[in-house]
This record gives sequence, C-alpha cells and structure tokens, in this order.
Amino acid sequence: MTTNRRDFIVGTGAAIAAANLPTVAVGADADADVQKLLAAFAEELLADYPESATALGIDNGRRAALKAKLSDRSAAGQQSIARRVAARLQRLEAIDTGSLTAATQIDVDVMRTAHEFAAEGFAFPYGDTALLNTSWSWRNAPYVVAQNTGAFLEIPGMLDEQHTIVTREDADAYLARLESYAAQLKGETGRLHSAAAQGVIAPDFVLDKTLRQLKIARGGRVTDWALVSSLAKRTKSLSGDYATKAEKIATASIAPALDRQIAELETHRRKARPDAGVWKLPQGEAYYAWTLAAATTTRMTPDQIHARGQEELSALQSEMDAILKREGLTQGTVGERMTALGRDARFRFEDSDAGRARLMQFLEQRVSDMRARLPRAFATLVPGHLEIKRMPPEVEPGAPGAYGGAGTIDGKVPGKFWINLHEMNVWTTYNLPTLTYHESIPGHVWQGEYTFRLPLFRSLLAFNAYSEGWALYAEQLANELGVYDDDPYGRLGYLQSIAFRACRLVIDTGLHAKRWTREQAIQWFASTNGSSVEEVTSEVDRYCAWPGQACGYKVGHSEINRLRRQAQQALGSRFDLRQFNDALVKGGGVPMVTLARMIDSFVAQVR
Repeated sequence: MTTNRRDFIVGTGAAIAAANLPTVAVGADADADVQKLLAAFAEELLADYPESATALGIDNGRRAALKAKLSDRSAAGQQSIARRVAARLQRLEAIDTGSLTAATQIDVDVMRTAHEFAAEGFAFPYGDTALLNTSWSWRNAPYVVAQNTGAFLEIPGMLDEQHTIVTREDADAYLARLESYAAQLKGETGRLHSAAAQGVIAPDFVLDKTLRQLKIARGGRVTDWALVSSLAKRTKSLSGDYATKAEKIATASIAPALDRQIAELETHRRKARPDAGVWKLPQGEAYYAWTLAAATTTRMTPDQIHARGQEELSALQSEMDAILKREGLTQGTVGERMTALGRDARFRFEDSDAGRARLMQFLEQRVSDMRARLPRAFATLVPGHLEIKRMPPEVEPGAPGAYGGAGTIDGKVPGKFWINLHEMNVWTTYNLPTLTYHESIPGHVWQGEYTFRLPLFRSLLAFNAYSEGWALYAEQLANELGVYDDDPYGRLGYLQSIAFRACRLVIDTGLHAKRWTREQAIQWFASTNGSSVEEVTSEVDRYCAWPGQACGYKVGHSEINRLRRQAQQALGSRFDLRQFNDALVKGGGVPMVTLARMIDSFVAQVR
C-alpha cells in the first residue's frame, strides 16, 4: 500500500475553511506583526499549561509566577482553555500568509494546525485533550485517569525532576503547586464522575492497573512520599521547615484527594467491561478518527492504516528472515524464532540489582559510541545533553518500556532517557541499542535541542508523527552509521523494533476499529513480532488508553523515508545526507505536509 501527499492533512486551513473570516491587519513588516502575535499566543499557552514553562526551564524572570502554578484539570478549567483555543484559532485562520516569508508561513502553519486538532478534541464531551501541553502533548486520552494518564502519575515526577529549587521563593512555589496538585486530583475526579454518567468507563483491565498504581501512590507514610521527601532533601539549607509544610499539605489535601479518586475509580470498576476499544464509547468512531488524525497528521482511514501495517511488516520480516537463516535459525516463523532468541541467556540481563546496574552501564556505552558517529550524519550538531534514569518503581507497572525528551532550553536540566526496569525479561543486549538511539541521541533528546533554536512557541508544540517518526529514523541512522556492521543480532533487534511499530498500525486499528479483544491483540502481537507477552501486554494496554498515538511512529517514519528517496532522486550526485538530515531536524516539529514543503524547499535550494 502506498500513500501520496493528498492523504496528508493540509495544515494551511483545509480542516476549517477561513474564507469568510476577516484578515489580520499587518503593518509594513508583515512578518514582524505575525511573529508578535505568535509570541503572544505562546504566553497564553504557558499560562494555560504552566508545567510547560518548568519543563523548558523558563519559569523565571517575567514568567516567575508560573512556577507556583499547575494547569486547571477541572471541567470548568478545561472548558476555559477550550474557549481560548477557539479564539486563537479564529485569529490564526484570518492571517493572510501570502505576504509572509517561508519561515513565518511554516510558523503560522504549525500553530494553526495544532489549534485545529485541539479544537476538534475539545469538542468531545469526555477525555483529555493534551495537544497543547508540552509535557504530555503526545497523549490524547478518552479516560481522564488511566494507568499511564493522570495527575497522580505526571505531577510528582515533574515536581521532583523539573521544578528547580535554589531560593525560598522556589520552595514556596513548590508548596503552592502541592496545593494545586490536590486541586487537579479533585478536578479529574469530577470529570471522571461526569464521564461515567455518559457511559465513558475504562476497560476493567485498565482500571485494575490504574487502581493498583493509585494505591501505591497513596500508600506508605506521607513523610516518605516522593512529593514530600524531594522538597525535604532540597531545602535542607533553607530556613522555613519546608518538609513539615509539605507533609501538612500532603496529609490535609493530597491524601484525601487521592482517596476520593480511588473511590470514584472503584465505582467505575464495578461497572466496567473488558471491551478494549473506543468503538464502545459515545461518538466512538468519530473520536477514534480524531485521535488517528491528531497522531499521524493524516486523514488515512483505519482500514488504510491497518493494511499499511501488514504490508510493511511483511517486508521487514523478509529481511529478518534472511539474517536469522544466516545465523542458523531456520525453523518456525520469524516471530517464533525471535521469541526463542529472546529466551537465550546469552542476551539477557540478570533480574537483580547487579543486572540492572549492568544494563544501565550498557546504555551509557551505547550513547558514548553514538556521539563519535554523529558528525557523519549531521552538518549542524547540538550538545545532546542527556541523563539516563530508571523510572520510579511506582510508575513502572503501567508505563511504556522507555521514553525520552530534551531538557531545558538553558541546558541546566539535561534531557532524559527513562527506562522501565520492572520486568527485566523484556530487555536483551540486541533490543536495547536501537531503543537507546530512539529515546536519546540521535532520537528525541537530540531532535528536541534543535527546536530550542526556533521561536519559543515552536518548543511548546509538537506533532506525534514527526517526533516519533524522527525517533524511528534515528534508529535507522544508527544502522546506516554502522553500529551493527559486526553485530547481526543487534541488527535483528533494530529490524524487530521497526517491525514492532508496523505491528502497532495493525493492533491499534484492530482494537479501536475492528473490535479486537485485548487477548486477541496480545497474542497476535507476541506471536507475530516475537516480543515477550509481558512487553506486549503493557503495550496493548497503552493503546487502549491512548488510541491512535501508536500509529504516529511508522506513518511518520515512512513519510520521512519517502521524502528522502524523493530528494535523492531529484538531486542525484548532489544529494548530501548530512545536509538532508539538517533540513529535516532544524525546522522543528511540524505536520507531515509541512515537512514535505520544507524538503521541497531544500531540494530547490540545492538545485
């Protein structure tokens, strides 16, 4: 199955006609006027999502007040954000881009497309539209709280890892955020109650995981909670007894809010069914169409995406089959042979503290090796400021295997590659290298640092198909840079990783459009790709909570490669991979159709 550019969403207003809206008045310098408007919109986004300012390290100076705030997760708060989204979108649609430079046209396109998708998401009377929140923009969710969604998972980690504390003002802001965290929990619980009245209840297996994790977060002594101990450790040199203050807030406000959320979800659990897909929800088909569009920046149908996954999987497994045969593994399907390989003790890490330490050292070595290779793939280099960390144990049971992203704009907080070590039998010496390149460099951490060089609002907005497509392309670059030249098993791990994302196209659409059961999806995934049942169970549950998101990876990756082949054909001997990669990454995260126009411009410039 092939896809042409007509399948991609035209981000310049095709989703909502703007012909009848008034044009924005601009002065002689149209670019300056529009950039001023976009900068003002960036400040509005930061006010709606103060966590974004902290994630980027800009919650200081004139934005210092944001450090004491969190986003409003109540129904009223979300409705207020939705109204501001609609107002900004109307102004964006009124901009006459004909007089703007190419760079500013892209900036308008990015801001407008993000707002179009957000406005569509807010139109549904349930769920969580996260597109404009830097920290969690990839995960639109039909369920306000799930095993991988909700304040109880997202805020404690943000406060511990990103909320810097140097002064008493920083510590006071932390306390204010603890109160806001309790308010977020209360707001989410109210939205959960409203959703249940509409028949929007997560599947029983999702609720089982979520309740286990919530009870871990609620359990133990309040003084030992990471929320309290983090502040206590970091304010030892400050007067004010912040540990005691944090403990009081946690006891009086946060613990009761967690109790109420647990009680609400226990009510949901008594009504829950095992149906995995969003087809069961009110407007379920339309909701899935929106999540697919937002995740892929295409209007491809579930049937088209399902077929693409099967087609690409077949091609990848043909390549894997040839390597397996050369290594003497000839019996059974590719999935069966990869399953057997995953059980081979040669490639495993011991399920112990020592085994986990060896795994972390292994990741560090891979990053160090990659740094030496990157000048061969990029003409313009960024620092790749990175820290590899294990996820908190209370988060691991419902979390993905890993995730990563850039740090702060000023470089004071490094980018992170988080690894889930809850199930050690998931990891092998042949599947970890490609994961490392995906999450760290030249993947998410690397790409994010280029975005920091663009206007601020470009760091506030991301498109799942681009960011995850880039991370898969980063895996491909590692292979092309020769990391597996003497490692056939590592190359198998790389191909299995790409095939894993092709499987996602089949499974996500299977669950949400073709009414697959959870068990059907798990067994198909494990047997087809040769991944462990433990790994794919967590994955399938993730797709149930974040419909559509998993499809962005391979759709974005395939489009990047289509554009690369197109550029190679057009430029012939003048094609330079380093310059092409610069063109891909220096323009920041964009919708796929915008990326196509950027590469067309790159080709024209080289010519």
